[in-house]
Amino acid sequence: MSNVPTTPRANRTVHHPTTPATNRLNSSHITQASPHYTTTRRHSLYGVEDRVVVDPGSRIWKVGFSGEGKPRDVFFAAGKKAQALWKLSRTSDPQARLEEDKMLEVRLRHCLRSVFHDSLLTDPKARKVIIIETPLLPMYIKEMIARILFENQVPSVSFAPSHLLSLMAVGRITGLVIDCGHLESVALPIFAGRPLFPRIQTTPLAGERLTSHLRALLLMFATYLPPPTSLSAAINVPAANRATRVPPEVLSDLVVEEIKTRCCFVGPALDSRAKFQEEYNAAAGGGADSSSASSDVDMMNVDAESTSSHAGFESITSSQAGEVSSEFSIITNSQAESSVPVSSTVRSEGYLEALASMYKKHSTATDLKMRVTPVQQTGTGMGTLIIPGWIRERAAEVLFEGDVDESSLAETILNALLKIPVDLRKTLASSILVSGGTAMLPGFIPRLHSEIIRSLSTPTPPPSRNSDSSKRRPTLPQYDKYSTLRPLMPYFAILDNPSPPTAQSERARGNAGKAPAFTPAMLAWVGGSLAGALKTGGSEVIRENWDELGEEADESNVHADDAMDISELTTTATPKKSNILPDWTRSPLRPGAPSAIAAKLGAPAAGAHAAVPSTPSTPAPPSATSFNFSRSRSSVAT
Repeated sequence: MSNVPTTPRANRTVHHPTTPATNRLNSSHITQASPHYTTTRRHSLYGVEDRVVVDPGSRIWKVGFSGEGKPRDVFFAAGKKAQALWKLSRTSDPQARLEEDKMLEVRLRHCLRSVFHDSLLTDPKARKVIIIETPLLPMYIKEMIARILFENQVPSVSFAPSHLLSLMAVGRITGLVIDCGHLESVALPIFAGRPLFPRIQTTPLAGERLTSHLRALLLMFATYLPPPTSLSAAINVPAANRATRVPPEVLSDLVVEEIKTRCCFVGPALDSRAKFQEEYNAAAGGGADSSSASSDVDMMNVDAESTSSHAGFESITSSQAGEVSSEFSIITNSQAESSVPVSSTVRSEGYLEALASMYKKHSTATDLKMRVTPVQQTGTGMGTLIIPGWIRERAAEVLFEGDVDESSLAETILNALLKIPVDLRKTLASSILVSGGTAMLPGFIPRLHSEIIRSLSTPTPPPSRNSDSSKRRPTLPQYDKYSTLRPLMPYFAILDNPSPPTAQSERARGNAGKAPAFTPAMLAWVGGSLAGALKTGGSEVIRENWDELGEEADESNVHADDAMDISELTTTATPKKSNILPDWTRSPLRPGAPSAIAAKLGAPAAGAHAAVPSTPSTPAPPSATSFNFSRSRSSVAT
């Protein structure tokens, strides 16, 4: 009888689970985050450990919590209109300015409440706030933001410069940061964590100028195909017969913004200046003089709310022939004024026509078709906007062309290097960082590097008009503005350059393209998130100090109403709340120095025999860059 097969079973030890004897609260190996968060950090639900980081741009806001790698929400500050909250200029009429300030305060209040209640879903009373500010942010806007936040009972507000935070995001504390925003482009050198604010340089060539230039080109050269009036017309009428010029109503702010961000890119520079000038003169009709010292060109400046195809024209004076500028300037190298008076409209159209014929020869981009909302809803579909390829490639040329009044981006960087001490130029030239939303155009950073090298190249003298050498005047030496920076050409490097050129020095090879892969638009916010996580935020304004100044101001107003003598009014006056906000343009007075009000009233100096009226005790304005990591370092003599 055969044996019955059985399954072999090994002797297994049974493990009985037991509760660990150690206290679970004392264990520190648990690092799993809450499933409600995408990060691996623990967020404090009812504390102030995680600060709210707000990057309030003039057009786009980025908000989130400190310690996170990206913001929670990015939105237009003005809603769907995609307009800027404030502009570079203000009206001179007091009543109109007061009305503008009231409207700005209403919009800021709506944005800040939306940050806490819609974007972050948190209580403002339990979160400290870090405000990322540009160095040239007006003080009245900064005071308005602080007042609205303290009215919402935030514990404290910290102000930190965006350029320094962008540099922190890439792990550096020394570099030259240029922020290409919407209203302006600002270059600021930073050494050892100390921004050199007196050496700041700015230019209005930024996103707003690119938007207006792109709108003018689209109105002039783009093609619009309206939807067919009926379903039968869509089959019988060809598209070529329906093609018209683009109505201004079609190019809304959102449409132009989408074209700029999704369709445009920055092409390479042209080959030679002589070839550029010959083609431009031939396209303009051959009547231009390439050696003209200055000329006036009427550029189209189409407003966003305009109802006509040409809303206005802006007269821009070109630079002199000896001024070092970009080699292919579409602004300075313009046609000379003709003796025959012509209207500004005709001259602007002729300028744009010459510009189009020139750029078409140097563009390989293809045309794009884009669906847009028609002016009149016919119920037969959407309209079609045909964008020429050369507009997509060459619309951003306006950012690299400067003149006497408005420096190009490359010239802004070089002008900042000229202002800093000589022993810091090589270090900062090899650590250039580009940030801002405008810098996110494909090909922008490599083109900026090539424009810097091009501006430093030896300028060619302009040709002489007189062909007779006997009557020719002696040639004066041409002014070379950047001659002292020319030895630094091998050392120029951009930290966030996605495709750096072949390095010509070890310093440039070690810095070019070595920054982390953060987008230029997010560098400032990421730096603010890092500063909040490390508890190294900027100058902090406590709510109690703000409220105390408010109470003192109310008491001083009561005393001022009863005061009849102006001397009594000056002694009881209390400074504004903006005095406790960080402002790099103002330094605190030395102990014993008379106040500005006493100086205006003719009060004697501190060393005179007469007594000086006592000034109210005012807290010294905090420094705009009181970061912990930079306090131990020696400041640079400016």
